[in-house]
Amino acid sequence: MEKIGIASDHAGYEMKEFLVGYLGSKGFEVLDFGTDSPESVDYPDYAHPLAEAIERGELERGVALCGSGEGMAITLNKHQGIRAGLAWEPEIAALIRRHNDANVIVLPARFISNDEAVAMLDAYFAARFEGGRHENRLKKIPTACK
Repeated sequence: MEKIGIASDHAGYEMKEFLVGYLGSKGFEVLDFGTDSPESVDYPDYAHPLAEAIERGELERGVALCGSGEGMAITLNKHQGIRAGLAWEPEIAALIRRHNDANVIVLPARFISNDEAVAMLDAYFAARFEGGRHENRLKKIPTACK
């Protein structure tokens, strides 16, 4: 059973709660980094712990949600061990995994339905990194500060 993390701000809270149940039903062990209510919060407070758990090797991959997805993606990608990709449709969700080896999928909770989120997660988790020319491109992205 793959252990994954999930995090959201208030805008993604309801969708996160739905996805925790969905992912559990698909056989994933889900570690929920919050938030725990729809009350206004700051997305970095939830993005950072998710990213740090992946960087420590406690999780292989994660899911993050906020209103547009942009805040979570920007915050997560500040971490050297994270490749977070924002997805708006299943094809993009698969491509961020196949071409970019994204270890976090970010969803724009205010702009998609639960059904669309499920379709994107299914595409993302079914995809595998293709390597090859994509591996060479990833090597050009710094993984540590110089």
